Amino acid sequence: MKTQARVVVIGGGVVGVSTLYHLAKKGWSDVVLIERKELTSGSTWHAAGLLPLFNMSYSVGQIHKYSVKFYQELQEETGMNVGFTNCSNIRLARTKDRWDEYMYYAGVAETIGVPVKLLTPEQVKEIWPLAEMDGILGAIQHPEDGYIQPADLTQALAKGARDRGATIYRYTTVLGIEQLPSGEWLVKTDKGDITAEHVVSATGNFARKTGKMVGLDVPVIPVEHQYIVTEPHPAIVERKAKGLPEMGVLRESDSSWYMREENGGLLLGPYEKGAPVCYVDGPSDASEYELFQEDLDRLEPYIETAIARVPAFGEVGIKKVYNGAIAYTPDGSPIIGPAPRLKNFWLNEGHSFGVTAAGGAGWQLAEWIVEGEPSIDMMGVDPRRFGPYATEGYLKEKNEEAYAEVFSVHYPDEERGAARPLKRSPSYDRQKALGAVFGTVYGWERANWFAPQDYGLDVAKLDKPDVLMNHNHPKPDADGKVKEIWSFHRSNYFEHVGNEIKNVTSNVGLLDMSAFAKIEVAGPGAREWLDSILANRIPKKQGRIALCHLLTKQGGVRSEFTVYEWAPGKFYLVSAGAYENHDHDYLVKLLPADGSVTLRPITQMYGVLVLAGPKSREVLQKITRADLSNEAFPWLSGKEISVGTATAHALRVNFVGELGWELHHPIEQQNSIYDLLLEAGAEFGIKPFGIRAMTAMAVEKSYRLIPRELSIEYNAFESGLDRFVHPNKGDFIGRDAVVKAREDGLKWNFVTLEVHVPGVSDVDARGSEPIYANGQLIGRATHGGYGWRLGKSLALAMVKPDYSALGTQLEIKILGKTHKATVIPETPFDTENERLRA
Repeated sequence: MKTQARVVVIGGGVVGVSTLYHLAKKGWSDVVLIERKELTSGSTWHAAGLLPLFNMSYSVGQIHKYSVKFYQELQEETGMNVGFTNCSNIRLARTKDRWDEYMYYAGVAETIGVPVKLLTPEQVKEIWPLAEMDGILGAIQHPEDGYIQPADLTQALAKGARDRGATIYRYTTVLGIEQLPSGEWLVKTDKGDITAEHVVSATGNFARKTGKMVGLDVPVIPVEHQYIVTEPHPAIVERKAKGLPEMGVLRESDSSWYMREENGGLLLGPYEKGAPVCYVDGPSDASEYELFQEDLDRLEPYIETAIARVPAFGEVGIKKVYNGAIAYTPDGSPIIGPAPRLKNFWLNEGHSFGVTAAGGAGWQLAEWIVEGEPSIDMMGVDPRRFGPYATEGYLKEKNEEAYAEVFSVHYPDEERGAARPLKRSPSYDRQKALGAVFGTVYGWERANWFAPQDYGLDVAKLDKPDVLMNHNHPKPDADGKVKEIWSFHRSNYFEHVGNEIKNVTSNVGLLDMSAFAKIEVAGPGAREWLDSILANRIPKKQGRIALCHLLTKQGGVRSEFTVYEWAPGKFYLVSAGAYENHDHDYLVKLLPADGSVTLRPITQMYGVLVLAGPKSREVLQKITRADLSNEAFPWLSGKEISVGTATAHALRVNFVGELGWELHHPIEQQNSIYDLLLEAGAEFGIKPFGIRAMTAMAVEKSYRLIPRELSIEYNAFESGLDRFVHPNKGDFIGRDAVVKAREDGLKWNFVTLEVHVPGVSDVDARGSEPIYANGQLIGRATHGGYGWRLGKSLALAMVKPDYSALGTQLEIKILGKTHKATVIPETPFDTENERLRA
């Protein structure tokens, strides 16, 4: 056995072998894979082999797209049959909400280059003559989709990897992993030890066991998944004898199952409620080709709907029931990328659709390792999107929920309820009493909007379709009422969010943003270090504030920080709450080795209350002696002030585009400040507002967000960050790349669009909608919504430079319908920032 390698991949399932193959394809032939048993002996061997291109995630969608194309190329390269059947994939819609989801997805697919066809029930019947069309509104079809034989695919990947110089050791067990003082990894096995620069964990059901070897709590716990294979059916056997094409993979999403042909019979795979997590502590050391006892009672409602749709399924006997473990994460997407806080330790785990994702996941992870960056935005699958809150109990609840919701309608405003509430700021109960309807980010509860007193919709009176997957609202309150209905259209909370915005614009509003990620940077080298990694100039004067971006070496945007020197030599950095683990991990890994800079994570120590609106100065002045005048306290400055008996660092910034302050305070003082502000603001019409109002106002100001307008895929100048990027200040990460990109000519331009929706319309862009000029696809929306202060529907977008001039007439497709759009000036509301500077 080798004693040295550049990379050791642990895990011989399809994901691990794909990673090995793609590393070798990038030219790193000194790579090794270690598998404890035989290749594919974990979840790969019992996978149904489906290749669903459908995915609402921009990241995962591109990964799946690559896989389906690559598997066919692999077959040609290796000469090995991977068992790919290109029979297409058909998704049925029985409800209007489902059709909206498909129309939204069709836009996402178009922007990433995945063909989607719209089918009538009659066209579906032509392809699937054994299916009944009762109640079907329509369907979408992926003509390039189908299924594959997972074991054959894995063996082809293994051959391709070996042909490129990679080594595979089977029946070799990893006993331990430790990092040496040199930074290299020592992988201990029962066949000897091997030292490597990089380690990739692709261990499937063993992910948590592998993680513990290096001190990681990997947020993966498998869930039991069952599928049924029937005996041959005469009609299917006859079709094959006649040489008729195989019927496409059929998915009745509203009944939560998929179906395809299998050896003259049918294969049915439901995603049922009540499927339990398994292998919480990992499989046993002897585990190989393992299945669980089937539980058909759990599947009964789904089997009934399958028989109703395809009567042939009930006309033959059951040949085999497979019940095997499939790895899951809390949001159902895999974790692909660097492990937090560990240098050169990589995760390719949590694949609930591992066969589909394996090719793309291996491709991007290999690029990340070899080139230092992936080539597509991977924020949707980055391991660091979860934090320390994702412990065993949390994972058990969320992963079972993620499994049960695979076929649910993925509403853009959906807030799933499992394992909540978890992280609550002190003012949570006060906000709840004021009508807060909460969402969650990074485990934190945040008020999305505020419902009027006694507001609620009686669930028993809602007109809901008679399908299994018909929930479009959160769990009802004790009185049987819900506050909101989820939708792709403007929903019941639309006018209430509008009222919040009107009050902020006319009076003053209060918002809890304690979920912001916060970290203190200190030490004698702090300023110099920050200046060397961030693209903007670090404020020279204590108390000034700057918006600074951490770029990639290729000039893309990785992270965004508000930087404020709150004490001599001590800098307070604030970034998006959703990316706390991601942002702080990059800062840790960029620290100088000489100890001249220290980092102190303080998210849990400080709360943030946002006071915004034209009367915010009058409210705050009532409870502080600090001079809040524009001369003494200008925009983009901060200082520590007393707030009644409490204290806070007041920063004159906000994300809504109004006069106001962010009050960053010791978390234990939050309720004192919250109560003081409400009391002082009563005469000025103060009211709480939520995240949805903030987001709508941010769109009116053309404010960018990660990973929407700001992404590793877009050069910082393409994202319109010219005033925040200063190549002439000296070297910083990505400097040469952004300069070169501007010299060579930008490929994209950030624009703001007015969308000309009809007055009777109830839709707005939400992001990922395709944008056209003269029928040609020239860009994609990144965000959007209704601008209440402007009375216009807006979209933020990235388009080709030739179509970015003010006044350019474009088109945008929203839920399948095309609307005219016009490029308008950036920051359409209060373009000169007069309200912010007031």
